[in-house]
This record gives sequence, structure tokens and C-alpha cells, in this order.
Amino acid sequence: MDYYLSWRCLLLVLCTLNSMFLSCSGCFLEQRASLMDISSRLIIFGHDYENQMHSSWGVGDDCCSWKGITCDNSTGLISHLDLSPIDQDMDHMEEMEGECIWHLSLTIFSLFPELQLLNISGLFACLHNFEGLQGLSKLKYLDLSFNSLLGGIPGSVGKLVSLEVINLNGNVMGGTLHSTGLRNLHNLRELHLGSNELSGSLPASLFALPRLEYLDLSDNLLHGHIPINSSWNLRELRLRSNKLSGSIPASVFALPCLEYLDLSDNLLQGYVPINSSSKCSSLLQTIRLSKNKLSGKFSFFWLRNCVKLKQIDLSRNTDLVVQVELHGWVPKFQLNTLRLSWCNLDKSMITEPNFLRTQHHLRFLDLSNNNLPGNMPDWLFTNEATLVYLNLANNSLVGSLDRVWQHQTYLKQVNISLNLVEGQLPANISLMFPNLTILDVSHNIISGTIPPSLCNSSIQLMDLSNNRFTGEVPSCLFTDFYALNVLKLSNNSLGGKILDGVSSFSGHLWAIYLDNNKFEGTLPRNLSGDIALMDLHGNKMSGELSTSLWFLPSLEALSLSCNGLTGAIHPGICTLTKLRILDLSENYFTGHIPNCSTVLPLEFLSVSGNSLSGFPSAFFFSSSITALDLSHNQFTGNLEWAQYLSQISVLLLSRNKFVGQISSNLCRLQRLSIIDISHNILSGSIPPCIGGIALEDPDDYEYGWPSIGITYSTGDYAVGMYSSHYEPQGFTFTTKGNSYTYGQNFFMWMSGIDFSSNMLSGDIPKEMGNLSHIKSLNLSNNFLTGLIPTTFGNMSEIESLDLSGNKLDGTIPWQLTRLSSLEVFSVAYNNLSGCLPATGQLGTFDVDSYRGNGNLRSCTSSSYPVARNGTGGNARGDSDPIIYVVTAVSFVLAFWATITFVFCHPFGQRVILKL
Repeated sequence: MDYYLSWRCLLLVLCTLNSMFLSCSGCFLEQRASLMDISSRLIIFGHDYENQMHSSWGVGDDCCSWKGITCDNSTGLISHLDLSPIDQDMDHMEEMEGECIWHLSLTIFSLFPELQLLNISGLFACLHNFEGLQGLSKLKYLDLSFNSLLGGIPGSVGKLVSLEVINLNGNVMGGTLHSTGLRNLHNLRELHLGSNELSGSLPASLFALPRLEYLDLSDNLLHGHIPINSSWNLRELRLRSNKLSGSIPASVFALPCLEYLDLSDNLLQGYVPINSSSKCSSLLQTIRLSKNKLSGKFSFFWLRNCVKLKQIDLSRNTDLVVQVELHGWVPKFQLNTLRLSWCNLDKSMITEPNFLRTQHHLRFLDLSNNNLPGNMPDWLFTNEATLVYLNLANNSLVGSLDRVWQHQTYLKQVNISLNLVEGQLPANISLMFPNLTILDVSHNIISGTIPPSLCNSSIQLMDLSNNRFTGEVPSCLFTDFYALNVLKLSNNSLGGKILDGVSSFSGHLWAIYLDNNKFEGTLPRNLSGDIALMDLHGNKMSGELSTSLWFLPSLEALSLSCNGLTGAIHPGICTLTKLRILDLSENYFTGHIPNCSTVLPLEFLSVSGNSLSGFPSAFFFSSSITALDLSHNQFTGNLEWAQYLSQISVLLLSRNKFVGQISSNLCRLQRLSIIDISHNILSGSIPPCIGGIALEDPDDYEYGWPSIGITYSTGDYAVGMYSSHYEPQGFTFTTKGNSYTYGQNFFMWMSGIDFSSNMLSGDIPKEMGNLSHIKSLNLSNNFLTGLIPTTFGNMSEIESLDLSGNKLDGTIPWQLTRLSSLEVFSVAYNNLSGCLPATGQLGTFDVDSYRGNGNLRSCTSSSYPVARNGTGGNARGDSDPIIYVVTAVSFVLAFWATITFVFCHPFGQRVILKL
């Protein structure tokens, strides 16, 4: 017995010595080796830790002294492991959300059994084997955000019973919350599951976690009701950007410990469950209910006990009546953020500011889009005001700006656009608002000249468009205004030489809008700078373009349309490798389009209304192009090149000299919504496959339509956002006998085909009747023959149908009377015959729709067969077979009845004998 005890003691001593040996340097060799393995992988896969916080890794043997590493003093084992990159850029993190650039097995962390904190946020790794963490029984803080946790939330997470904080934001995880083990984490205080793809309803067990204080399920696909109980001690609740529906339960507002509530951007509806006797939590600091469908009344008097309230956002609830003005009431709280945009807001909000005058710490105020009447509230611009962000856009405010211009130290963003405000900009505006970065006074009645002192300000975006400014633009706005990124002067009466003759743009100038003014001359020579957007359309420019224009390396969008520019398009355009939007329409350009060796990334191109010629070169063959307008030029050749425009949705080629046939290859363009090849010299028949083009709106048109933009943020990221986006002017398409201009949302209003005024022949393919989403079809002025397809009755959304000026024969199919949306119809000047339709929409058109058909006639009810259910009579080319059968049977019966009468009846026999 003593023998065995001695060996036991010896073994214990040896183990102790071994542990001491392994950790004599302050770090266990196994854990050190694992850390070096992880570090090498991070460097290989693009995380340059040598120049970041982990530059200390590998220096010395004591890994406990490395950055991001903390060891337990008693055991020497690692207890805190923070591998997240320092100085993480949140914008970059959101852009990379869900990206996976390397693979990491979580089993590697099983070698750290004493871990209490593990942070591998922002590594953009594919995380495997979550079960490898099961042995970390002491783990309290787990941050795996902005990676890609494959397979969703594993059920084994419920075994980490010591967890207090878990952050899985930005992993693009799917699945539901019902099957997870989260309900077993009774020590959990914070649960971050935002920016994923979780679906299903919210499990009540999640809200029943006894110590849960912070719950973030925002930006997912959750739906249904909020199963919350007023007895729970939740401190923060974030459920924005989901699909939650139904009404808001009153128990949400009765939570005793609630400080932060964000239910914005959902599908919630109905009344806000508060009344005069309700009391909100005295701890409540933030209420965000924006972008829902809430209705009823929301009275600020309900908030009387919320002494800590700081932020209120009820914006974009157009049916929610917000009552603010309660005379004699002074609230106990001091707000720093108030957003009531797009609400049914109390109209006395501005005229009698009893409430707002009590808020002495207000920094963010948004009352836009409420149709508020009254004068501009100059009291918001007093010296005592603390406003940083002010948005009063799209109201009905009047008065002069002269009383508004007072010294304001804090103000950074001002938006008073879309009102009826008059006045002028002060000469010393830069001194009045020394920290102003956004100034938007567009769509008002402001006049006068643009003061040169603006060039000394800190303004980054200035929008003075759609006013009554006159005179010339100070040249310093283009050259010496170093803070300025975006300058919008559109739709004024400004004049002088375009760009005031300057050639070098200031370093930060990103976009210039000078369109629809009275600028003259041509662009200066030797242009230089990093300008990305120039919109100069609708002026009085003339002459040839400087070749330096085509060598601006950052140019993404250029519009010079509706001027008097001449000359050819220089081959230097091929160097614009960032150019996405180009509009040179309505000028006097001549010659050929340059044949670039590389394809430009064009998404929108319009050169319509010029005198360009030749065969369309590879310049047009960009696979990214969405809209192409070559109309009203002198282009030649066939249309075979069009088949390569795989992303095209708008193709306008009218009034050129294109020849050849319409190839079936055109049917490859399945994203087409509008095609116009009218007024060319195309011949041959119409390919039947044209009927297979969907001509409907893909879900991503809204996002695929070309635009470029820039976004600014002031202070609070969610409150102080300001975006400036540029989209092309649009395009013109002729339908119903008139030309209409369509922009980004064209697919909501129009889809059409115009093959008119060519030399097309043969029958109209019956397959074209499959175009059930088409709204306009024009095949007029060709040499088409045969019958009008009865399948045209399936074009249920068509509004304009023009088949005039052909050689069609037969009758007008009665099926066309089903077209209830038809507004314009013409079959004039064909060889049609039979009866004029008298029912449905066809019965409402006058004689002009049918003239030039000598055999068409108006039929009476006795001579014109009328089909049942209100449809028109049967045409000769498409008669009802039942009527034929009935007629034939009646004839046979009548014939045999006559024979029987003549030969069998005595009277009949006497008649025959007399004959």
C-alpha cells in the first residue's frame, strides 16, 4: 500500500514539475503554439496583424504579455483572447457583411479551457465546428460578429451556460430562433443577433430569459407578433428592419426597466397602446417606432413621467396623429433627438412652439414632410440654440430668410428645401455658420447672387437648385473651395461662361450640377481634377469639346445634353474606365463613335438627337448597360450586335438607317422592358420568339437602374444622414400617339415594343399574344399580312395597340373586346372586313380607329352575332363553332321536315299534284 502511495506522490510531483516547466515562461507552450498558428493564418488571408495590435505576437516567449491576451494569475492559462482588428471601420464592416475569405475551425479554441472572453469579431472567416467551444464552461463573453457562422445558430450554444454576452451580428445566418439552445442561457444579459437572415416568429422563451437586459434582433426577416410580458426586466429592445406585423402590445411600454426601444422599419400597424392614464417606464430614454403603419393618436403628455427621455423617432407613420402642443405643460425631460418626419403632425408645432421652446439641449430636429404652415421659425436659430441637425424640408413655410441668418456655432446640417421661403444668402454666411457641412435650400424662391464668402466655409454639400439665383458663379467655388464635395445650382437663371473658364477643380470636388441655366461657351481646355459627376445639360454651350474632358480619370457620370455642342467624339473617351452614365443627346455631334479596345463599364448611354453615323462599335457592347438610346441619328448596319447587351432593359434605336432582319437572337434579351426600333429599314418577318420576352419588372430594377451617390453623416449615424444621388434624366418613348419621358421607375408605368415604320412583312406571330404584361405595342406602317391573332386578347395590361398602315385582312377578333385597359387602338388602313366591334373597349373608339378598311361595316344587333357575357360578336376569321353546329342542325331539321310535309301530309301531296 505504501509502495503505491509513494509512486502516486512521485507521479504528482512529476506532473507538477512538468506544468511548471511548460509554464515557466509565463505561457503554456501548447497555447502559445495555437496562437502562433492562428496569427500565421490571419496574415496569410489578408489580416495584416504585423502592423496592427498583434505586432507584439511572437515577441518573447510569454504570450500572456502579447496584446489581446490576458492570463489567469493563479493558473497561468489564457482567460481573455481578443483577436479582433483594432480601429474597425463600421462602413467597411457592413460592406463586407457575410463575406468569407478564409476558414477557421472553432475547435482550435478548445485548447483554452479557462477562457472567459473570446472576441474574433471582424475576421470575415467561415466558422466551422461550433461544438469545439462546448468545453469552455467558464466562457462569459463571446463575440463572433461579422464572420460567417455556417449552418446558423447551433443548438449546442445552450451548453455554454456561463455566457453573459453573445454577439453574432453580421453573420448572415438563416433559420429560426425556436430550435436554438438560447433559452437555456439563464445568465445571458446581452444578445446581439442583428444583421442576419433569421426568419420565423419570435419565441416567447427568448424574452423570458431571467437576466436579459439587451436584445438586438434588428435587420432580419422575422415576422409575427412580439410575445413580451410586462414582468420581464428587459433594458434594451431592438427589433428594427424586420417584417414584424400586428399591433404593438401594451406590455412593451409597461416594461419597468426599459431604457431603449427600437421597433422601426417593420410592418406594425394599429394604435399605439397608450392613453392618458398610461405611464411609460421612468427609465425610458429612446423610443424609435419609425417606418411602420401605426395609426391613432400619440400624445406627448403620455411621456410626462419619462424624465430620462432623450430620443423620439415616430417618422414615416403617415396615419399616426402626433399631438405635441399642450398649453401650459412643461415636460420633465430634455430631448436631444426628435424625428417626426412624415407624420400627421400637430400643425401648431411651429406656429406656437410651446413644447420646442422648453427643449434646451435639442441637437437633432426633423419635422420634414408634414405640410406645416406658418413663417420660418427664426427662433430655432437663436444664439442659445444647440441644434446640430435641422430638417424642415417639404412643408409650406413662408417668409424671408433674413431673420434666420444668426450666428450658430453648433449647426452642421440645414435642410429647408421644398418650401416657399424668400430672401437672399448673406454675404458673410461662412461666419454665421462656421461648422456648417450641409446646406440645402433648394426648391424655394430665394434670389440674388451667390456670395463668394461661401468659399471660406466648411460646407461639403451645397444645394441651391430650383431657386431664382442670377448672375455669375464665383470661380472659387470650383477651384478654392477645398471643403466642398457636391455643388448643386440646377434650375436657376445663372449665366456667364461655363465653369467661369477655370480648368483645375479643387481636390475634394466630387460633383457639379449646373444644368438648366444660361451658361455659354464651351468647356475650358486642360481640365484636371478628380471630379466624378458633371451635369451641364440644358444650357447654351457651343463649339467643340476640349479633348481634356475625356482624360478626367475619376469621371463616372457626364451629361451634356440639350446644348449646341458640335464636332466629333474624341477617342480619348476610351480611357474613362469608370464611366457609368453618359448623356450626349440633343446636340450636333457628327462622325463615328470611337471603337475602344476595352469595353467601358457603361450602364446608361444616350447619344440620341445628333448626326452620328457608321456601324455601332464595341463601344456599345458593355454587358453592364441597362439603357441604350441611339435614336434620331444616322447609324447603319444590322442589329446582330444587340444580342450581347445581356443586362439591357431599355433599347431605343428609332429613326436611324438600320437594315436587315430582326434576328431571333434579339429574344435572348430577357431583361428587356422597352424596345423601339421604329423608323428604320428593317425587313423580313417578326420572329415568333419575341412573344417569349417577359417584358415585366424584375425585382432588382429599382437597384439596377444606374445611379451614383454620396452619403454624409453628422453625429448620430441613424439621425444625421444625408444622401445625394444622381440618376440620368431618363429616356423618351412614344405611346398613345405622344412622347413621354420615363426615369428610374419606368417599369411601374411602361413596357412596350415599337416596330413601326419599317418594311416588315409576313404574318403577325400568334406568340406575341403571350406578352401579357405589355402596355404598348406598335406595329404600324409595315407590310404585315394575314389575320390579327386572336391571342392578342391575352394582352391583359395593354393600353395602346396600333396595327394601322399594314395589309391585314379578315375580321377584328372578338377576343380583343376583353382588353379592358385599352385606351388607344387603331387598325386603320388595312384590308379588314366584317362588323365593327360594338362591345368592350373597342366599342368606345371613334371612326378614326377603323378608317381605310373598305369592307368594315357597322352591324345591327339582328345581323351582328353577339357572344355571351358581354363580349363582342364573332369575327369571320374566328367564328364560334357552336353557332355553326346549331345552324347546320337547324338546316337539316328544316329540310327533312319539309320533305316529310310534302310527301306524307295530304295537303302537301295536293300541292305537289297541282304543280
